[in-house]
Amino acid sequence: MIVRFTLFAFISFITFNVSAQTKLLDKESNNPVPFATISFGNGNGLFADDEGSFLFTKKLYSDIDTLYISSVGFKDFKIPTENLPKTITLEPFSNQLQEITITAKPKGKFRIKEIDPVFHNDYHQCWLPTIESEIAVFFPNKEKLPKRITKLYIPIKTEAKDWRTRNRKDTKKRKFSTLFRVQFYENIDGFPGEVINYGNIVFVATEENEKFYELNIKEHNIYIPKNGVFVSIQIMGFTDPKGKLLPNKKYQEVKTRRGIVKVSTTFRPLLPFTNTILEKRTFVKRIFLNDGNWILFDKKNISNSNLLAKGMNNYGIGLKAEVYYQNKD
Repeated sequence: MIVRFTLFAFISFITFNVSAQTKLLDKESNNPVPFATISFGNGNGLFADDEGSFLFTKKLYSDIDTLYISSVGFKDFKIPTENLPKTITLEPFSNQLQEITITAKPKGKFRIKEIDPVFHNDYHQCWLPTIESEIAVFFPNKEKLPKRITKLYIPIKTEAKDWRTRNRKDTKKRKFSTLFRVQFYENIDGFPGEVINYGNIVFVATEENEKFYELNIKEHNIYIPKNGVFVSIQIMGFTDPKGKLLPNKKYQEVKTRRGIVKVSTTFRPLLPFTNTILEKRTFVKRIFLNDGNWILFDKKNISNSNLLAKGMNNYGIGLKAEVYYQNKD
């Protein structure tokens, strides 16, 4: 797949000092720790790339004196930013290994079940993604049968390069190349619980993807537990032409009469929400805020959402699964 990137991402990439990068390593294996979360403790932060590297300089973040680093399977780590080392080692949990659900593939007959994604072309009914946000959608297992997820259908909305031509079929699209991470969560009393560790599942979406991104995850052998599963997507940031995560600043500093205001950077593609799903099954969280707690996406929890004001309270992820209804010993 050919990936492209925006002018903003390109300028960001060539102007950053790559020598200031820090690398995260597993203390026991010395392997890189990919896609770790680096929080600033003030509601902002960034992510390591697939090689465990991240960029932090005082020139970029002059007001940050401490980093809080976390990753699934590792102990949280706190480090001052003064004289930040080139390498940081993270200690794995020695007595609390991340639980992995291992299920032997059933040998009986199965049928294919598909849940169609829900998408539309209305720019004004889309989520504007930012790095700190993650969206999780609940999928129940009403039949309590073994179900292996083989594909995910991730709704996206591209934008016209020229707003005046947005309704034309042949309009040129605004270019982007954005890395997403997909995670799966246990269902704990109707809320996303602990991450079910299937490794790092990521993909890159570009303006060439129409309506939804089709992600094949068959090789990961992901089964839906009897009480259901939450499927989440999270934007990690823009990528270079090879799909490698670029240093992405979570916010931009805007000078106003009242001083410097930090405005969250929004990323593309847009994520179309819908009012056609009756059940409230979409949850959101801010990675660097509110201790990363999940909340149901509805008016009781969020009072200033234009999407909720229009009744758009669900994100319509679709999936394809093998449903095993006759097992053989």
